[in-house]
Amino acid sequence: MGDMPEPAPEIGQATKADIDGILQLQDTNHLDRGGLLSVRFSREWLEARLSDLPVIVARRGGRIVGYPISTSLEAQASAAIVQAMLNAYAHSKDAYIYGPVCVAADERGQGLASALFSALLARVPNRECFTFIRGDNAASLRAHTKMGMRSVASLRSAMWITSSLPTALRA
Repeated sequence: MGDMPEPAPEIGQATKADIDGILQLQDTNHLDRGGLLSVRFSREWLEARLSDLPVIVARRGGRIVGYPISTSLEAQASAAIVQAMLNAYAHSKDAYIYGPVCVAADERGQGLASALFSALLARVPNRECFTFIRGDNAASLRAHTKMGMRSVASLRSAMWITSSLPTALRA
């Protein structure tokens, strides 16, 4: 008999119990470890996000295998990259920041980023979200394009801002 395919990871809203797994996945995928995540969030910052906007996680076998962070603009307004994004892109009034998104290496290429994004949009419907993607992160640019996001602005540091809301729906 052949091997049965593994069931899809469980996708749901993060709880305080998921923070350790998010931190571990973040650390594994940070730039200083050879990954492409350029930001590192603290435990306290992540815990505060749980009451801001939904933080979605994918769980498999007791570990966190993926997450996108979503935050109000105010939650990250002091970050230089966020200030640059806000200056470069005329977002809608109730827009929020999406990202970073992180997927474990052994889960990539299976549509998990798209499933996480869909779960986020289901919990925060009809609101624009935007993010930046480093210009050298071709895999992320491809994945976000597949998810229906599009380039709307660029920054001198070769980062791209994408939006989930068509121009016609922005207020």
